[in-house]
Amino acid sequence: MHSIGDREVDVSVDILNQEFEREWEGGIDGYSRKLVEFCCKRALPVMCGSIDETISDASFSRFTFDMMLAWEMPSSADEESHTECVAKEEEEKKVAVVSDQPQDDVSLFYSDLMPLLIDREPTIGEEAFVWLGTLVPLVVDTVNGRFTYETLTAPTGNRLHFPAYDKFLKEMHRCIKHLQKQDTPTGAELADDEFILHVEGTASSQRVVRHIGGTSWAGRLTLTNYALYFEASGVVSYEHAVKLDLSNNIEQTVKPAATGPWGAPLFDKAIVYESCELEEGIVLEFPEMTSSTRRDHWLALVTEIMLLNKFISKFNVESEVQVWEMHARTILGIIRLHAAREMLRMCPPEPKSFLIFALLDELPKGDYVLEELSGSLKGGDPCSASSILRSLNVSKQITDESDQIVQPAENLSSLEGAIHQSREEAKEIDKAKATTRGLKEEGIGESAQVLMGLLKPVTVLVSSIRDILTWEQPVTTAVLLVSTLILIYKEWVGPAISTFLLWLVGKMLWTRRTGVAKKSEKIVIRSASDQTAMESIVSAQQGLRTIHEIMRETNVALLKIWSILVSKAPKHTNRVMIVMTGAAIVAALIPFKFLLMGLVLYGAVALSKLGKHTQSEQGNRRLREWWDSIPVVPVEIMDKESDKSE
Repeated sequence: MHSIGDREVDVSVDILNQEFEREWEGGIDGYSRKLVEFCCKRALPVMCGSIDETISDASFSRFTFDMMLAWEMPSSADEESHTECVAKEEEEKKVAVVSDQPQDDVSLFYSDLMPLLIDREPTIGEEAFVWLGTLVPLVVDTVNGRFTYETLTAPTGNRLHFPAYDKFLKEMHRCIKHLQKQDTPTGAELADDEFILHVEGTASSQRVVRHIGGTSWAGRLTLTNYALYFEASGVVSYEHAVKLDLSNNIEQTVKPAATGPWGAPLFDKAIVYESCELEEGIVLEFPEMTSSTRRDHWLALVTEIMLLNKFISKFNVESEVQVWEMHARTILGIIRLHAAREMLRMCPPEPKSFLIFALLDELPKGDYVLEELSGSLKGGDPCSASSILRSLNVSKQITDESDQIVQPAENLSSLEGAIHQSREEAKEIDKAKATTRGLKEEGIGESAQVLMGLLKPVTVLVSSIRDILTWEQPVTTAVLLVSTLILIYKEWVGPAISTFLLWLVGKMLWTRRTGVAKKSEKIVIRSASDQTAMESIVSAQQGLRTIHEIMRETNVALLKIWSILVSKAPKHTNRVMIVMTGAAIVAALIPFKFLLMGLVLYGAVALSKLGKHTQSEQGNRRLREWWDSIPVVPVEIMDKESDKSE
């Protein structure tokens, strides 16, 4: 703490200690860490005021790294325990290195820096890294700090080394300077608080193509924190930009799309922007040889800006200071993503690990975190996101100084609690999804076998129910019939359903108590079959024919019902209306429970042997002939383009 006291705030350690003693109300526990936090809060505003210069000469990275080290090991006892933990980790890494050698996803950046990382210099853990985000949201934001840390430290054993930390900060600084040099879209005038976040389609970057029907135009695509601009390439310069306003509170979406020659959906490397203000979507393609990494990157950035403006509108963030603070935090998140992509080129990071709203849109209970985030916005702090951008010459002046807000620590603690809960639930969901990967990778044949095996108990149950309904078990059928009639007459259907649900709960508790899940950790399905390969192929073909026949009969039935409804067959429609009118009169005069009892009795008698003997074959034949005589409405399938031309 000596350097903090003397060099940064020009105050001696003794004076800082005296000031802290006057404010400290706790006991011995936590004293050292709270002293570190007090000194850091005093020194950081001085560093943030000249952050542009201090990043270039590495003094900011060295200072903040030492801050995290001091917070992680505030006392000698903490330092000893930390040394023991590091020694254990080194022993574990010796074994892990051998098993990890075949993996090729370690980035060239870390490969180049690895000789610098193999030393005894202390490293930073996750908690210290996230704590830094609560003080200065430059390198890390408190909302997604843990996800950012996991991504940055994945190749280095989940410990952050100073060379990597310093490189990341300088890469962020370089990205900001690069974006500030970008040209304003042709014919567009950016707002005072509008900042260019990403540009592609220039001579020094990869192509961007806009598709309209069968025609395509290459051009330059520019993203800001308010809109998306596309400028078609002309002979000498770019044409006037087409602006897609992402800040409007209207129904608008952006999603992945496939493009190809003459509009054929062959290559999944595009996005489509759709809005209620546009007649058709705007398709933008990002050509590349192998993967769709560029498309995914642009899709994540555009979605982040849309979610940002949706957040401001949904939670009625009206304070200009708070609105710009949220914009600033989003801008810094996108810059972190750019910097990480430059550092991890061989294995591009997941965008949501650096983007606030894209992450919360997917996390469980992310909507709760958004509510807490809306109440924790602050402004006017020298180390806030908006102040950092001003220090980096991304200018946005606050019009009302009295509107500056500093939120108390209680709001930050509730936000951190919501983030922690959301992250823990996300881990549980990831574990649950991991158990389904094997099923998703199975083929059609294996999936069909699994489905039939899982449905086997259901088929046995259905067979038993069929035997009961058809009076194969007369005593059981009679008891069930009398019980059903009594339940309907006494109006005990609700209590009966409640009793059934409670029985299921008891059955589940009994299953848990007897440890059925531990005894059978997996379900074994027998796939043995007496059919030859040719017989299996013929059986599969017959199954497809059966499915096609069912689909055809369903279409015919729907068309005949439509013919009756629109009086395409007047004679049949008249009969249906007479029957429906009679049914309506009966339903109005007779209580519903008696109607239901009558239907149950009729069904029981019809399925019995007596009912089958007394059943009129002639009546069934007349009904079938009546159904077959209904004409259907003709159906014509037309292409979308021919429909537009007509």
